[in-house]
Amino acid sequence: MSSLAKLAEAVRDKRAILFAGAGVSMSVGLPSWAELVDHMRRDLGLTDLVGSWTYQTLAEYYRLQHGSIGPLRSWMDRTWSVSADRVSDSRIHDLIVELDFPIIYTTNYDNNLELAYQLHGKPFVKVANTSDIVNADAGLPQIVKFHGDFDDDESLVIAETDYFKRLAFESPLDIKFKSDAFGRTLLFVGYSMSDLNIRLTLFRLWQTWRESGRERDRPASFVFTAKADPVQDTVLENWGISVLHQEAEHPAESMLIFLSNLKNEVFGTVD
Repeated sequence: MSSLAKLAEAVRDKRAILFAGAGVSMSVGLPSWAELVDHMRRDLGLTDLVGSWTYQTLAEYYRLQHGSIGPLRSWMDRTWSVSADRVSDSRIHDLIVELDFPIIYTTNYDNNLELAYQLHGKPFVKVANTSDIVNADAGLPQIVKFHGDFDDDESLVIAETDYFKRLAFESPLDIKFKSDAFGRTLLFVGYSMSDLNIRLTLFRLWQTWRESGRERDRPASFVFTAKADPVQDTVLENWGISVLHQEAEHPAESMLIFLSNLKNEVFGTVD
């Protein structure tokens, strides 16, 4: 059985969880992380200083300078919002809804996935904090905002200390993720595999299964990337992650073709 067929079987049986990254949001025109860095540099008066700061470090400095992350969150909320028409026209978002994952984890702060579900008239629950976990309706699809949500400043994982706390892997959302992910197939789309947080998540899942002594029972998990990378692919495959590729001129086109092929494999149809 091909890797795509194995993944489709898990999706069809409601045993797969989608992990949606920045590439999903960028497909409808949201800014890149580089644009966020440029905004913070301008706002903080750092445009004339040379420095290779990550956006997490700059966000930490921003919080120290402004006393809170609130003004940055407000700018991001305004800038990282797109019209309902644009989401409605996004075939990528259509396909995510149509594939009907029981749980979607996303590290994106925007509400485009939620909007896509609303436009399709499909009920769901959003989980961004501890109270959401407690009150979630178990019978509805969940959209888990793993790095927080614009509606709740305290939930945002954006500054360096936020990430360091998250790397401990002990917050309520982390515990939920470990519970949800253990025994299910995972599919990561829209991520750069240089993202240390995602790599650490994948490594820890592999480590947990390996130390359990039951690694042979582990469900298959998958990462989708637009282009093959023999170094990254070999490391991920050593962690028990199958890497799927789809060559195309643009990353969004690559993701669209992949999700279309997956839907066709799941439902036995051709778009």
